[in-house]
Amino acid sequence: MNQLPNHPASYRDPSGFIYTHQGVLYRQVNKLYKENFELFINSGCYQKLADDGLLIKHEQHDTNILNSEDWFTTLQPEKLNLVSYAYEWSFDMLKDAALLTLQVLKRALQFGLILKDATPYNIQWHNGQLMFIDTLSFEQYEEKPWIAYRQFCECFVAPLLIMYYTKRPLQQLMLAWPDGIPLDIAATMLPRKSRFSIHTYLHIHLHAKVSAKQKTASQGDSNKEVFAKSKLERLINSLEILVNKLQIPDLESTWSHYYREASQRDGYLEAKKDIINDWLSKLPEVKTVADLGANEGEFSKLAAAKNINTIAADFDAYCINNLYRHIKKNGVKNIQPLILDLSQPSPANGLNYAERSTFSQRLQVDMIFAFAVIHHLAIGKNIPLEKIADFFGGIAPYLLIEFVPKQDPKTQILLQHKKDIYPHYTEAGFLSAFEPLYNVEQKTIVPHSDRILFLLKRK
Repeated sequence: MNQLPNHPASYRDPSGFIYTHQGVLYRQVNKLYKENFELFINSGCYQKLADDGLLIKHEQHDTNILNSEDWFTTLQPEKLNLVSYAYEWSFDMLKDAALLTLQVLKRALQFGLILKDATPYNIQWHNGQLMFIDTLSFEQYEEKPWIAYRQFCECFVAPLLIMYYTKRPLQQLMLAWPDGIPLDIAATMLPRKSRFSIHTYLHIHLHAKVSAKQKTASQGDSNKEVFAKSKLERLINSLEILVNKLQIPDLESTWSHYYREASQRDGYLEAKKDIINDWLSKLPEVKTVADLGANEGEFSKLAAAKNINTIAADFDAYCINNLYRHIKKNGVKNIQPLILDLSQPSPANGLNYAERSTFSQRLQVDMIFAFAVIHHLAIGKNIPLEKIADFFGGIAPYLLIEFVPKQDPKTQILLQHKKDIYPHYTEAGFLSAFEPLYNVEQKTIVPHSDRILFLLKRK
């Protein structure tokens, strides 16, 4: 039985595993993968993918750190700022992750290799872009059906098509089916008209029928079936055509362009930016920020301009998709956009609830931004101020938070259709909830509003 301290998510592939030693992340390559790894390196495939920014770079160490009998070599990959999952990505992020997977597959074929799996868990955000991270996904190419084809369709094609046809962001589907939406279920969720798209019919509807037949029929020598490289290339081309044409409409949600409207409020937005800039300039120790309730990233961009690595998270998938497009268009390197509902943050799931960690367990930053968000949590979601303080306090030593009072027009919108059962939602109530955990370092009323900005430091 394997007693090595591998990461809880790194147990499926006998080729190797990742683990942490003295605070550093390593990947052990096992003897079982020796021939494929040497082909991957010696063919030039690794170097080409890494040089082109498609695959995360690593250093190779000839040290058996764990004294493992299965050890062949040790890799130390570049460090990620934050591990994220597909159910936290916007539509365009998932689409680009699918296209990246196909691009890596095509490059690998040029070196006599193929991908043995095709899951979003092979991809992470790094240095301002999506990047392939699983060095052990490559194996020697043989003329047989692509083993990861079904996985690609269930993990990428199915959710993208469902969102495309419903015209709604449905990232929660990927939380319900973390290993991919089964083909037969995806086929029933798509409208009848989807059958008239030749690529959709091929990769979902027909694929589902063939898979169902294979489950009930004897496989025989199916694993020995010859699948010519030219046929595989046509398959990849068909998948690329399908994914490229998919897009989600530019619909405006309730909170789209929130700060565009705020900028028209008699200098409120610029005054708020000036205060934040001033406070940040006095805190050179702040190198990382999580902007929770980021909307379209107005203040994430402000932090990024100060060379602060920034996580921009919001529950509004349209806002995050717009921010992702901005990052991609402008080559912003230090903002990572994520979809996150603070009232229901991403849970721990997978084997033993340890395979994928909660959002707060993964998030380690120096400061949290929480602007124009507390009224949504306290009044919109009925979350007590003390619980909000506990959540923020467990993540970062600094908290830059905006208290939006009850008389604020945006708070009044939340109270329009519900009874005011929030007697403790006051500045005094806010301080009573937060001061057991934080010291108040700075406090000021934002000009042209009744809103109060607090800079808090955890005790």
